[in-house]
Amino acid sequence: MALKRVGILTGGGDCSGLNAVIRAVTRTAIIQYGAEVVGLEDGFDGLVFNRTMALTTGSTKDILTLGGTILGTTNKGNPFAYREFDDKGEIVVRDLSAQAMETFRSLELDCLFVVGGEGTLELGYKFQQMGMPVVGIPKTIDNDLFGTDYTFGFQTAVQVACDAMDRLHTTGRSHDRVMILEVMGRNAGWIALEAGLAGGAHIILIPEIPYNLDNVVTKIRHRIRGKSPFSIIMVAEGAREEGGERITQGTAGARLQGVEQLGGIGFHLANQIRERIPLEVRTTVLGHIQRGGSPTAFDRVLGTRLGAAAVDAAARGDFGTMVALKTPDIVLVPLSELAGLCRTVPVDHQLLRAAEATGVNLGRGAM
Repeated sequence: MALKRVGILTGGGDCSGLNAVIRAVTRTAIIQYGAEVVGLEDGFDGLVFNRTMALTTGSTKDILTLGGTILGTTNKGNPFAYREFDDKGEIVVRDLSAQAMETFRSLELDCLFVVGGEGTLELGYKFQQMGMPVVGIPKTIDNDLFGTDYTFGFQTAVQVACDAMDRLHTTGRSHDRVMILEVMGRNAGWIALEAGLAGGAHIILIPEIPYNLDNVVTKIRHRIRGKSPFSIIMVAEGAREEGGERITQGTAGARLQGVEQLGGIGFHLANQIRERIPLEVRTTVLGHIQRGGSPTAFDRVLGTRLGAAAVDAAARGDFGTMVALKTPDIVLVPLSELAGLCRTVPVDHQLLRAAEATGVNLGRGAM
């Protein structure tokens, strides 16, 4: 089909590589198809409330290396259940999907490129079912989307976490301390697992494997008796002890978002360990540092490939799909097969087996 005017939005949490995608979509649509490109600001809020910006080759020429997203984003704006505070400070929920559809029609868009993770793509799929032509582009630092080998943003987050772990190694070794690094990973432990392996962690704790505290302490005591008394622990924010609950923080932002806000497992674990070993225990929470900053070369290239492929898919009329990396190719996956699904780490995954084979403790079984 002839593309005349297309829209793009970025939803959910920000990550490195979003601007690379925006740039690729814009340049491909203009250079290859002569189409206009409309950026919708602040995720689906831009679609609901008609907040837009024109995207051109000139306005996107210098954004490849920038972190974040020039369009803005939000993980609170679900048009089908839009949560906001009323005059009394109470949360009200409204269905604004029809209003979003009207904005799409008023902008005279041929299609909408939805860039986001499982939640954002699920919303895109719902709009596709309402008649909006949608092409999804996978984004998440957690790498927890089905249908693609990698999402852009993940490798940058892993590199940031690995760099932090390298620094904790030097200070942990110098002082013979237990150093805990808490990273993101609500339901999926991919960041903790890959960064922990790359950074030489002695213990890696992920949401998929509730940890046994005795096993963790046994590993630390084993190292204390050896020539390298210090220990480095990588823990995902969604990790929890066997029989325990995830550590959460209750905030107004979390109430408005409608999901629990995680954080604090690193300090909780430190308190547990501190009572049972003779070494000092220190915790570092990496937090949103993992999301910010310039993307790695891998994520710049992947974002560019996905953005260009998404425009080509729209030009062919392949809507209701997501562009995905099936190494070494970019392929199309139906949104119906993946929207709303979270890809967690299988408990028998090869990466886990490699970790345990090289002496990493995962908080389960014998050391």
